[in-house]
Amino acid sequence: MAQRPLDEALEFAENPEPRCPCVLVLDVSGSMKGDRIAQLNEGMHFFWEEVSQDPLACKRVEVAVVTFSDTVDIAQDFATIENSQAPTLYAGGATAMGTAILKALQLIRTRKETYRRNGISYYRPWIFLITDGEPTEPPEVMQRAAQEIQQEEAKKGVAFFAVGVEDANMDMLATLSKERPPLKLKGLAFRELFLWLSTSMQRVSSSKVGEKVDLPPPEGWCSV
Repeated sequence: MAQRPLDEALEFAENPEPRCPCVLVLDVSGSMKGDRIAQLNEGMHFFWEEVSQDPLACKRVEVAVVTFSDTVDIAQDFATIENSQAPTLYAGGATAMGTAILKALQLIRTRKETYRRNGISYYRPWIFLITDGEPTEPPEVMQRAAQEIQQEEAKKGVAFFAVGVEDANMDMLATLSKERPPLKLKGLAFRELFLWLSTSMQRVSSSKVGEKVDLPPPEGWCSV
């Protein structure tokens, strides 16, 4: 039996609560400069504040942040809300969207193995993509990303959500998931979007693992 790293063992000994993992996959390409990235940052910080006020959710909800422009970066690896803070993002560059989605899936697979190794139960992981453009990568990268998302969805391994901001290619986003259509953000209503996400995460994290949860309707911030 493989030995667990000490910091990993301590983390789960101190907090053995079931985990509710969510990866935010965020577009920080050049088209997000100005008001878009400012409102995205404000909304994300608001999300952290809202979830941190829920004593149970702040121990159970784990967030990772993957950003994409010319490159794909892990702005934050998985950590509970109580042990992390929202990163501040800066915009510039192209749109490596497919690679970012694949990175998010990889992070989730690795985190699931960590949970299993430490005897920690977990809720169905979420991937929450926000973009205002379309990929600047070869088509086969997005095709692979869509294929892997749909394979994970089919076995209930992940719940995938896509949100298009202003000029986003909604037709392209619609090819990613077979479970749910992409949502179009109304203007720059990032605060309202992240309020919905925080409420959803709180509902999921207060349920029993594997239990079906009714999410709040995405009213006020989007259109299908």
